[in-house]
Amino acid sequence: MGLGDPGPSSSTNGYPSNTVSVNGNGVVCNGHVATNGTIANGKSNGVHKLHRKSVMRVDLPGTMLYDDDDSFVNREEFVRLVIQSLRDVGYTESAKTLEAESGYLLETQEVAQFRQYILHGHWAKAEVALTRLGVHDEASLLEAKFLISEQKYLELLEANKTTAALYVLRNELAPLDADSDHLHMLSSLIMCSDPDDLRQRASWDGTLGSSRHHLLNNLHRYIPSSVMIPPRRFSTLIQQARLYQRSRCLYHNPPSNSTAFSMYTDHQCNKSALPRLTTTILDGHVDEVWNIEWSHDGSYLASASKDRNVIIWQVPSSHDWTTHLMLKDHPYPVGCLAWSIDDSLLLTSAEHFIKIWNTKTGVCLRTLEDHTETVTALAWLPDGSGFISGGLDRKVVHWDADGKLKESWGVTAIRVTDLAVTPDLTRLVTIGMHHQSLTESSAPPRPPGDHAIYGPGGGGGIGPSTAPRSSNNRLIVYDLATKQVLTSVRMEGELTSVKISQNSQFALINHSPDEIHLWDLKAGRLARKFAGQRQGRHVIRSCFGGIDGNFIVSGSEDGKVYLWHRDTGALLEVLPGHGEGSVNSVAWNPRHERMFASCSDDFTIRIWEPMMSETADESLTDAGGASMAEGFDKGKDRSRQQEQHWNVDPATNHSGVSGIDGASS
Repeated sequence: MGLGDPGPSSSTNGYPSNTVSVNGNGVVCNGHVATNGTIANGKSNGVHKLHRKSVMRVDLPGTMLYDDDDSFVNREEFVRLVIQSLRDVGYTESAKTLEAESGYLLETQEVAQFRQYILHGHWAKAEVALTRLGVHDEASLLEAKFLISEQKYLELLEANKTTAALYVLRNELAPLDADSDHLHMLSSLIMCSDPDDLRQRASWDGTLGSSRHHLLNNLHRYIPSSVMIPPRRFSTLIQQARLYQRSRCLYHNPPSNSTAFSMYTDHQCNKSALPRLTTTILDGHVDEVWNIEWSHDGSYLASASKDRNVIIWQVPSSHDWTTHLMLKDHPYPVGCLAWSIDDSLLLTSAEHFIKIWNTKTGVCLRTLEDHTETVTALAWLPDGSGFISGGLDRKVVHWDADGKLKESWGVTAIRVTDLAVTPDLTRLVTIGMHHQSLTESSAPPRPPGDHAIYGPGGGGGIGPSTAPRSSNNRLIVYDLATKQVLTSVRMEGELTSVKISQNSQFALINHSPDEIHLWDLKAGRLARKFAGQRQGRHVIRSCFGGIDGNFIVSGSEDGKVYLWHRDTGALLEVLPGHGEGSVNSVAWNPRHERMFASCSDDFTIRIWEPMMSETADESLTDAGGASMAEGFDKGKDRSRQQEQHWNVDPATNHSGVSGIDGASS
């Protein structure tokens, strides 16, 4: 057994003693308790000590936690984690008793001393102790010493001991062959004007902050975990189990304020939280609806249509939906929508025109005409500083928040069919088709407003494209700051839509024919395919959904909405209801995690929510719902469920929203 190995402290598993005494700080040594000079009974230095009590050692056979099954849990590891957890929450006497009864110590005296060396700034002693704690690999030892010397250097600078800090930099940090850029950054800190400037530039909270505790946590990586258990290890394991169970829970979609989680049973949600019932149909448009987009606060829904109009709908708090604004004056059908980060502006595109609208007044503030072909994508930067547009003219253009041209990225390698900015503001993800010159293509010019697959970024085509299908479609990922290409992947089949997950890891790409691809941007590989929906001729837009982005939702050319579980690829629901034609776009409400919308060639937008009453008849709400579907005539009735009541009077307001129990007027 090594010097740093805790192991059984006494008789357990073959040791001779049967009884130990526990009190004071409970450190067991050769069957006795070290009290550091304190008296077990009475008081010492004003601190009352518990009476001495005897604890019988328990000698168990084997090394596994349970000996009557195939348990893989090591008993010593389990008990030591329990001891750590008891101490963490304040049950110190219980922890001492368990140490004595089991014979397992949480940590050796060497580990306790090392922790004190770090927390009290005894840097030389801490470095010497590393090898005693099992850090023998030369590279690991150098890295651990560098972290200790770095903390020492920063503390000397903070104390205005520049000469001593410079000595540490030259004689302790530089010889350790650290990254030259990092070493240069550390040397620049000598020029800091005061301690506050130092802490800000070094992203370090100082000697009196938590920096030493942070250093101790970093050093855990180099010390064997059996010697120095990582902090709150049991809590970490439980959290990992929780996240795994949530990732495997097909219907996980609790309210965002829900904290319910029990260790008594495995986590499992039922279908009731899944939005699979049409609660509202919005029918203000007079032609195909091609795109929809929620405001960031979830209070408004914008819809773009072939009728050349955009409608902004207001989500009701308790009453009917209302038309907040109708934005007209588009010269062509509207394909793209994008809300500003504060929801005060809405971008729309119609062919090569981009319009900027005030969402409070409905006034068009500016019309942009920099593109020479159809604008297929609009995306606001996550910091609200501006937006990016992309088009079939192969241009990617960066605009400021007022619509002034900030920068053009020049001509790209593809005719952009969609683009998106990662929420962490590091990458621009574009998809598109290989550029063909006029001499290469025998296809006739595309008429304005044609939203087939070679048309603009909206959905709902008027028919198949006559252009030949390109076999050189690409996903291209750019570094947003440098504009350098990070990834360029050739993909078979047309790419029509891209969405980015909130953690910036995944890109969701609609891929014709009949597939949706989940691309892992960090790993640079295809993570999963989703199939079942139909897409061959028209632009279809999918999205992430649910409280954790754990659902994938897409429209389809068969008039249905498809919903999958992201991490398993399981198809959860196929939702009928829309009329003939394609369901062109879907959008999940960013604030109401149990609501999403879909739009269709049938001129309508449907709002989907969970079933209001858990006791309602399943035949009324089943996704396959024959009785519901027959009553609605395949979704042609304009219907609505109001205020969680099934039996309401039919009513049609001025917004084109109807009651569930009556046909629309």
